[in-house]
Amino acid sequence: MSRHPILTGALLGGITSLPLMGLFYLGNQVAGLPFVPFDLFEWLSRILPGGVVIYSIEAMVKAIVALRLGAIDSVAKALEQTMAAGLGLVVGILVGICLAWIIRRASWSGDRIGLAGGVVLLLPAIALELTQTKMGDPALGTFWIAVLIVGWATLLGQRLGGGAKVEGVAAVTDGYQPGRRAALVKIAGWSLVLALASWAPARFLEEQRRGSGAGRALTGATSVSPTTVSPTPVAQRIEPAPGTRPEVTPIDSFYRIDIDLAAPTVVGSSWSLDVKGLFDRPRSLTLSDLKAYPAVTQPITMSCISNPVAGDLIGTGFWTGVRIAELLKDLGLRPEATELRIEAVDGFQESVSLADLQDPRTLLVYGMDGEALPENHGFPLRIYIPNRYGMKQPKWITRIEATDRAVPGYWVERGWSRDARPQIISVIDTVATDRVVDGKVAIGGIAWAGDRGIQKVEVQVDEGPWQPATLRLPPVGSLTWVQWRYDWPLATGKHTFKVRATDGTGAPQIEMENDTFPDGATGYHYLTKTI
Repeated sequence: MSRHPILTGALLGGITSLPLMGLFYLGNQVAGLPFVPFDLFEWLSRILPGGVVIYSIEAMVKAIVALRLGAIDSVAKALEQTMAAGLGLVVGILVGICLAWIIRRASWSGDRIGLAGGVVLLLPAIALELTQTKMGDPALGTFWIAVLIVGWATLLGQRLGGGAKVEGVAAVTDGYQPGRRAALVKIAGWSLVLALASWAPARFLEEQRRGSGAGRALTGATSVSPTTVSPTPVAQRIEPAPGTRPEVTPIDSFYRIDIDLAAPTVVGSSWSLDVKGLFDRPRSLTLSDLKAYPAVTQPITMSCISNPVAGDLIGTGFWTGVRIAELLKDLGLRPEATELRIEAVDGFQESVSLADLQDPRTLLVYGMDGEALPENHGFPLRIYIPNRYGMKQPKWITRIEATDRAVPGYWVERGWSRDARPQIISVIDTVATDRVVDGKVAIGGIAWAGDRGIQKVEVQVDEGPWQPATLRLPPVGSLTWVQWRYDWPLATGKHTFKVRATDGTGAPQIEMENDTFPDGATGYHYLTKTI
């Protein structure tokens, strides 16, 4: 090792970067302090060319689906977080290499070189964090970054160049010393212990979320008025095929897609909505101000534009909020205003047209399934716009600005659809071969077409004629998917089942298979089973 100081620097830089990242993570969870490795990864993903980002997203989704790794959203987030940690590891290795190379050639002591290197590394780190809209107290954040980065680099430099000054650790420029390997193992062991101890802040995270107000029982809203169908016809509907997904998605299973490695934490008691632009009566609004307006609860299906055919980036829930048309009227929206620019705490932004703003179904949402919005789904405020994919619907909203011109949103700037109107989809959830009744097998799933509704669903078996499925009507709401069922006469052998739908306007589902970019995936879903 002493003959290869660069290798020693790389090893120590990489190993000691693990507890450094652990401490950053702990500080982030306990006190909302900057988590530099994640912020660096997010910054890179936002400055990369749109084509690179799009290719990465599509490749990741295809790999997750092909390898059946699990839920697309959670697996994708885990992969992104792993890549961010890997990026932090690479930075640690590079810093170790640089310090070892300089120490070998300079007359300064290792700790002084490490200190100087930490200061140099600190400058871009602070510049990075000051560009992050999620950074809380800049002074506290800067102090936290300085302590960790400068302290880590100083200790790393000391161990790389300390020689006899550091017990049991040889200087990288010295000859062979028997204790150097044991010292390196000791450093590695303690680094791993500290990293593991720092990366287990579950209790602190739980306290932080409870303090934000996210996920609590929804209170303070005036006259919540559900717009779902009445319970009597719902009780008389057909039974869904066994294995069909539930009509309402449990909150814990509702997909989460956004531009953040970790969901931003916003404290509801100190949050306010900044209102700017072409209003006669602009003012900041608190959650209490928004809840003073008549509340509306709508059953809504929402889907990500990156959802592949039959993917799981789609869900249905009951969303509660205020009609944005009423709010804008009260704020005095001026006649020349044609767009509403919406900004979020994480830097995400989107522009909403006047037609969508005037739609009585467009809501500023603060509740989900009878609770305050969960942290992962945009607490304290997000927007819902009918007949649009999720890419047009910001979460963690902090500002709205009325303007007289459209501004491309975050994903539109990167090449995705400007309109983001949902494609017609139909999915086979189940072929219930384990429950044969009167010689028939129930096949079932869901179909959805944004706010256009579903007119009919058809099933094909082995390239035979298309057969009409029975819709489970009425659906939970006019903005939700509908469950369908087809009872197929059982026949042994290998069979291929295919499904297609027609929306409420009479438009047929697109048969041609297209990837999600730029307008959402199209194509018929099919399953092959041996019975």
